[in-house]
Amino acid sequence: MEKNLEKQLTRAYGLNEVALVPSDITIDPELVDVSTEIAGIKLKMPIFASAMDSVVSPQTAGIIGKCGGAGVLNLEGIQTRYEDPSKILDEIASVEKKDYVTLMQKIYQNNDIKKELVEQRIKEIKDQNIPAIVSSTPQRAAELGPIAEKANADVFVIQSTVVSNNFQSKDGGNGLDIKEFIKSMSIPVMVGNTTTYQVTLELMRTGIQGVFVGIGPGAACTTRGVLGIGVPMATAITKAAAARQHYYNETGTYVPVIADGGIVNSGDICKALACGADAVMIGSPFAKSNEAPGRGYHWGMATPNSVLPRGARIKVGSIANLEQILLGPSNSDDGSQNLYGAMITCFATLGVRTIAEMHNIEVIVAPALMTEGKIYQQAQELGMYKR
Repeated sequence: MEKNLEKQLTRAYGLNEVALVPSDITIDPELVDVSTEIAGIKLKMPIFASAMDSVVSPQTAGIIGKCGGAGVLNLEGIQTRYEDPSKILDEIASVEKKDYVTLMQKIYQNNDIKKELVEQRIKEIKDQNIPAIVSSTPQRAAELGPIAEKANADVFVIQSTVVSNNFQSKDGGNGLDIKEFIKSMSIPVMVGNTTTYQVTLELMRTGIQGVFVGIGPGAACTTRGVLGIGVPMATAITKAAAARQHYYNETGTYVPVIADGGIVNSGDICKALACGADAVMIGSPFAKSNEAPGRGYHWGMATPNSVLPRGARIKVGSIANLEQILLGPSNSDDGSQNLYGAMITCFATLGVRTIAEMHNIEVIVAPALMTEGKIYQQAQELGMYKR
């Protein structure tokens, strides 16, 4: 009998395709605790703000930190290339769509990263009495890591579209040795991004203190369109969570998983946590804040690439201040505000007290989740269909 030669396709699921099933109890919201500790940083709520120029500046990092979350500053962005980033941000917000990519390439290529600005921005964050969490790509981690460490950053994040600990180059080099880099640093190191069980497990074995999961689902990211690469988030998170359990069984060390991308409202946060995430990283929900550096716009980190840009500038508008988005009160019915309150309510409704308990909640595939009974919301662009 001839062997089946057809490639077999595996079904994967996004967060908008799954739903959470209530348990047999409900609890008082006052019994719920969604705090967590990741890489030595204690958080009132499990939320990181994306290391994107339209989202995190020293100022917004300060506000988010004081509300109980954490902002991650991109050390390769505008903040460390320009003494006065505000003029550049104004220019990005006002440029025509047809000229946007060219402008971004010019902005990021004309001015290189300045060591003194890296140190200054970290100091500006630390001066607000919150942890300074900073990031770079693997290509510049060996250069920027020691600078950040010397400037008293609290956590260093190595982040790229796809990261693995097994890089092969044309000349036989291996690129950044993550394990050796971590050994050389006196501060915790987190790494991303990944979507597979094996790569996540291998990264955990390097000594990282957190792994970011998600490729291509971000609101401004076009990687899935340009490269065709990506795994829907619900599936990606569950695979990473399985790798985390494998590593814990192997070593007794628990490495947090942070779901990064495709999370646009409070319901997405809750579903990501139920799929196995310990925290989430979000961009566009914060880009909508009045204080956001993007001036109502949001753009991808790979947009300035000189060879193959992968990131659109999208208009998200400004809906509320950061404190209202995180802590409320909400004046919207679409899950875009009071993210903390929504998590507390969700946990209480499901009968769970902690994030660890949330990992045990049943998650079902629910194709009708976004459409069942929602004909009027959809037709009138209200609630779940608000634009």
